[in-house]
Amino acid sequence: MHYHYLNGENWDRIWIVGDLHGCRRELDALLLRHQFNPQQDLLLCTGDLIDRGEESEGCLALLDEPWFRCVRGNHEEMALSALQGHEVALWQMNGGDWFWQLRGAALINARHALQRCRELPLILHLQLEQRIIVVAHADYPSARYGWEKALNWQDVVWSRRRLQAIASGQRGAIEGADAFYFGHTPLQQPLEVDNLHYIDTGAVFGNHLTLMQLQ
Repeated sequence: MHYHYLNGENWDRIWIVGDLHGCRRELDALLLRHQFNPQQDLLLCTGDLIDRGEESEGCLALLDEPWFRCVRGNHEEMALSALQGHEVALWQMNGGDWFWQLRGAALINARHALQRCRELPLILHLQLEQRIIVVAHADYPSARYGWEKALNWQDVVWSRRRLQAIASGQRGAIEGADAFYFGHTPLQQPLEVDNLHYIDTGAVFGNHLTLMQLQ
């Protein structure tokens, strides 16, 4: 499942948050401050629920919430690969050591939750009344968006080429949708270029989570 469709009519307000990286308490405080209503509102996330922060398990628990949707990030990819016995050291080096310290029921629960990350889409397509919003972890590696268009999925999860091009002065717009939201690269503050929004603001590195209202 690469693309997942969401119809904005099903919710009152819709929010999006950048990479969480285990920062569950910060997220809960933000939702409280904005009077998030779990009965009527929806929260989207740009991926990387886990690693580096103190509450990876708490962030994985969001997958059980009917008001939460998330794309798969590169940290979920690393975790799933490590659980299959591949590149375990790569995940540990990049913040996955929390998992290897778990024991008993906590370990079993975390393993089950991580396996659920296989079901996470790589692209969220949000249809609002007049707009199409696309959410992916790192990039939508094409000049034009298309529903269920074939892509290099490694680039969707890992690529920083577009952001590097923007940093060197190139424009970054992608046609075919009104707005794109990405995480992956921690920035000091949200970056908006043309119809692109980069909203990983490095909460786990002492900065803050970025939460934006889409509807």
